[in-house]
Amino acid sequence: MKEFRLDQLEAERIANDGAYLRFLRERNMSVGLYALNAGQSDPQRPQRQDVVNFVVSGRASMTVGEETTMVARGSVVYVPAGVQARFHHITEDLRVLIMFSPPES
Repeated sequence: MKEFRLDQLEAERIANDGAYLRFLRERNMSVGLYALNAGQSDPQRPQRQDVVNFVVSGRASMTVGEETTMVARGSVVYVPAGVQARFHHITEDLRVLIMFSPPES
């Protein structure tokens, strides 16, 4: 069993001075914590994997392809491989668990 605590992941992400911390990589998937602060821009490019975004905290708009939706704590957004997706109009610091399948390299 592998068990993770969000507060510990956030502390590790901050210690590594990055917006993204991959904390799990298995044969069929990987998972990371992504952080964007209010007003920040999201530099994401299309991913080669299918992606599930689970918003842990914060509030923003998210555009996937040509569709835009508001996201907040508890939102889950699926992004197919190769489709442009990004967060924008971030009004509250955003923390997102991101699951990739197959795993990111």
